[in-house]
Amino acid sequence: MVPKRWARRAVTRNTIKRQVYTLGQVEQGPLAQAAHVVRLRSGFDRQRFPSATSDALKTTVRRELQELFGQIGAVCLHAR
Repeated sequence: MVPKRWARRAVTRNTIKRQVYTLGQVEQGPLAQAAHVVRLRSGFDRQRFPSATSDALKTTVRRELQELFGQIGAVCLHAR
């Protein structure tokens, strides 16, 4: 979920969603056993990321998602 209040431009929201879908496919290992909801909880500064589809934004989103999926994967493996 990417609320409009955290990412005003539709192109930014769609870019973030694509990153979630792409990494979700790559990180399927322990995550494939359940459905997960990824929710954006803070905004991306337009001063720092002036272009909605910039490589800097994509890299930042991907890094944060990898950290999140890593934490989820560790919890899933620990629960077994």
